[in-house]
Amino acid sequence: MNLIDAWSRFRRFVSPLINEFLTFVTMRRLLTRVLNRVLLNESFSPVMVPEAEIHSHGRRKLVVGLGNPGMEGTRHSVGMAVLGALAARLDVADRWRGDKQVSGEVIVSEIEHTHVVLLRPRLLMNINGVSVAKAAGKYGIRPEDILLVHDELDKPLGKVNIKHGGSARGHNGVRSCVDCLQTDVMQRLRVGIGRPTGKTSVERHVLGRFSSEERKVLESVLVQSVDLLLSQLSQQESKQDSPSSPSSPAGGRGAAQKRTEPRASPAEDSSAARS
Repeated sequence: MNLIDAWSRFRRFVSPLINEFLTFVTMRRLLTRVLNRVLLNESFSPVMVPEAEIHSHGRRKLVVGLGNPGMEGTRHSVGMAVLGALAARLDVADRWRGDKQVSGEVIVSEIEHTHVVLLRPRLLMNINGVSVAKAAGKYGIRPEDILLVHDELDKPLGKVNIKHGGSARGHNGVRSCVDCLQTDVMQRLRVGIGRPTGKTSVERHVLGRFSSEERKVLESVLVQSVDLLLSQLSQQESKQDSPSSPSSPAGGRGAAQKRTEPRASPAEDSSAARS
């Protein structure tokens, strides 16, 4: 009886705490979604706008380095580091310019005859999607032609892979993009940062800077990440030029709902994982 009484008291003590925690998490996500919509002002419409700054008949790509402005050296902002390395590889690193219309910094370039917009949002990670949706609308870029580069806790440092659409998997920056674009078909380059060890909290880990030993690994990670990005963009261009390539977007929640023609087959959810 003593054991049963102790268990009952423990449950009565813990249950309110769990309920408060779940309420806090739910309210935080709700407030973030509301903030996304308020900052965006209008719903995203994936239409080629006439005022787009790229004047071309070809498809346009948007590559986004997710992160927190002013915290470029942290694990959580490794997507920005990859984008910086990509700009350096393309020899356009001196062409970053602020764009208030998209709440970010952009570079307009060309890769394998494909017009590409590089974007570094200047908003906090949790509302990066506002900047991404604004850039997609301004430059006339469809969600399936957006590639998000972000950190991944569930992969160790040194591992990267391409993911074709799907859920945010707990990443607040990706969740913001899904909410603002109203679809989850965007491709992602996931850069492993590993989980914290010991008693270090996840928040402290992701907001912390890479150690000296980790920076040695990071150098090769940036090279490999840029190689993957260039390969992915080149593959997309080849598929676009091929008359037999499918015209339907990659698999995902928003794209699946929009497929109305029975002949349009979903693209394979292939992965370029090296793990």
